[in-house]
Parts: sequence; C-alpha cells; structure tokens
Amino acid sequence: WILLEYTINASPKVLFPRLSTPGGLAEWFADDVYVKGKVFNFIWDGVENLAEVVQKKENKYIRFHWVEETDPNIYFEFRITMDELTNDVALVITDFAEENEKADAIELWNTQVAELKHVLGL
Repeated sequence: WILLEYTINASPKVLFPRLSTPGGLAEWFADDVYVKGKVFNFIWDGVENLAEVVQKKENKYIRFHWVEETDPNIYFEFRITMDELTNDVALVITDFAEENEKADAIELWNTQVAELKHVLGL
C-alpha cells in the first residue's frame, strides 16, 4: 500500500468538500464525477470507474472502495489531519498499488494534489 502526506494550507471545512462531493472531486481528481447514493462514478478519459463510500466523517476523512475490487481491504482514502501545535493541515492519502506500479501511482497522486492546491488557490 501507499501512504502519502501533503501539507495543505486550507481549513478542513474548505478542503473536505473537494474530497467528498462530485463537484469538488471533478475540480482536481477526475474529469467528471457523478454520485448515486453512496456510489461515486469517476470518469477519466471517457472511462467510468465506480467506487462506493465505505466510511466518512465530516471534515475528517472519506474512504472509497472500488466496486470492481473483490478484496474489501483495498481502498483509497483521503484523511485530513491538523497539527495541534502549529494548526498545519495535511491531506493524508492511502491507496493500494502493485509493487511495480507504486512509483507511477505516487507520481499520479503528486500531480493530482498539485492540481488540488491550484484549485484551492495555494
């Protein structure tokens, strides 16, 4: 699995909708996003990918599980943490990738999070 942490100088109340709503996710994560119930439809290059929200706590974290993935222990998660001393906000991303795909996955997340920061005006 992959665990990545990015410092994001935005309040959790501003950041969380970008991680948990179709409109917010379409700004930086996917080309387009639709939601029906707990299932999000992420579209990249015209290809649909379905993921179900399996856990969520407002302004804290959201965890998605790919519908086509048979292993329930494989997911991707966005978690917002705040340093109690400095009040620095960080986005912690958990994802799963095959060993030979980890470098590409990390590079992709770096690109996506750079886009998120751009959308947030950071």
